[in-house]
Amino acid sequence: MPHPRESADRPQKSLDNTGQPPSAYAAAGVDIEAGNRAVDLMKAAVRSTFTPNVLADVGSFGGLFALTELPSRPLLVASTDGVGTKVKLAAQHGRWQAIGQDIVNHCLNDILVQGARPLFFLDYIAADKLVPEDVASIVLGMAEACRAAGCALLGGETAEMPGVYTPGSCDVAGTIVGLVDRDTLLPRPQAMQPGDLLLGLPSSGPHTNGYSLIRRIVSSRDPQQTLEHGEVLIDALLAPHRSYLPAVHALEESGIIIKGLAHITGGGLVDNLPRILPSGLRARIDRNSWDLPLLFRRLLIWSGMERDEAYRVFNMGIGMVVVIAAEQASAAQSALPDAVFIGALAGSDRAEPDVELLG
Repeated sequence: MPHPRESADRPQKSLDNTGQPPSAYAAAGVDIEAGNRAVDLMKAAVRSTFTPNVLADVGSFGGLFALTELPSRPLLVASTDGVGTKVKLAAQHGRWQAIGQDIVNHCLNDILVQGARPLFFLDYIAADKLVPEDVASIVLGMAEACRAAGCALLGGETAEMPGVYTPGSCDVAGTIVGLVDRDTLLPRPQAMQPGDLLLGLPSSGPHTNGYSLIRRIVSSRDPQQTLEHGEVLIDALLAPHRSYLPAVHALEESGIIIKGLAHITGGGLVDNLPRILPSGLRARIDRNSWDLPLLFRRLLIWSGMERDEAYRVFNMGIGMVVVIAAEQASAAQSALPDAVFIGALAGSDRAEPDVELLG
């Protein structure tokens, strides 16, 4: 309510609902209390990821992580990424928790392809206006993914930035740090040869790539429509990015020698597989070797896009590719019954490795 005028020449002051003068910072669009409330809501989730190596509690200026039980030739592997425009779709439908899983698992898979195991993760969440409950849901998803991977959620940043982000927008990014012995570093291009097999590990959906196009494709469609196999469209679109750490563990425990791993992200199979291959080799992929998931079939039909372009935008149902020797095919299939052999390596006279799509 208006405060009584103190004198004729002094401006009238207003009070907030606590009876105190309003905050100048809040008037500029930044609510410190909202940020503090978000931190309070997420504390338990963050602490639930702490391993004995974590030496600082929530709220420290920097996270502390003790390096113990190091391999003989230790290497730190780090990666930073974001969820991209998938956050826009999540915001429209109030689906925040899966976004937290998305960012952790995306970063985790990126260092996994080099043979690293995660140590800790740091997050960054920014918006034009913080909604503490939404931020807490995102962090809850991060904590869930971190616990599953044995990774500490060591710290992060929550920023309210009016004027930088448009109203209702949000950005979620993160950095992961992992550890690998130099002797087990991947890929091993010198071990790859023609005839090696490409084992495809199924994705859980589009993961975190192609959502600018996806949002355009589905903008005029009912997000609650049921697809032929009974899944609701919006559930399929916002399914969390799969972590491939358990699958890789299963292969290793079965004695499979992994020569290379490729995380199929932006650029699809065509752009990501060559990143781990040596010159003189190409990946030959048979697109008929796996059933194209229904969601991708629907996106192809609704968009009218060419199939070859789709294989450079989406993962098309294959989220990770493993390069193994042909003689280990049976053991690999037993270790991962849901995996499928999608092709093989072949010799090439091209200067750079590439991918040939067949079928």
